[in-house]
Amino acid sequence: MAAARMTQAQLIRHLAERCEVNNKVSRGFLEELAKTALQETKKNGVFVLPGIGRLVKSNRKARLGRNPATGETIKIPAKTVVKFRVAKAAKDSIAPGKGKK
Repeated sequence: MAAARMTQAQLIRHLAERCEVNNKVSRGFLEELAKTALQETKKNGVFVLPGIGRLVKSNRKARLGRNPATGETIKIPAKTVVKFRVAKAAKDSIAPGKGKK
């Protein structure tokens, strides 16, 4: 069985303890970070969180697809999507490649 993920409340408490601030300040920091990440990605198309990764706004072209139920060809319209690209340092730390530990 997989370990339980860290909840938002646990993350806030953890940051508060590590940074020696109260939970209210820690919560405010997280909320402001999320707000800034969304605003910057919307405005500039990218937001970098050093050592972790980047949020990137990307335009997906219109394309032809297939309805899996009927097999009929359908047109899929163009749209804007948001992707998260994990930083190499984070990837290597979490899941090292062959020969690394």
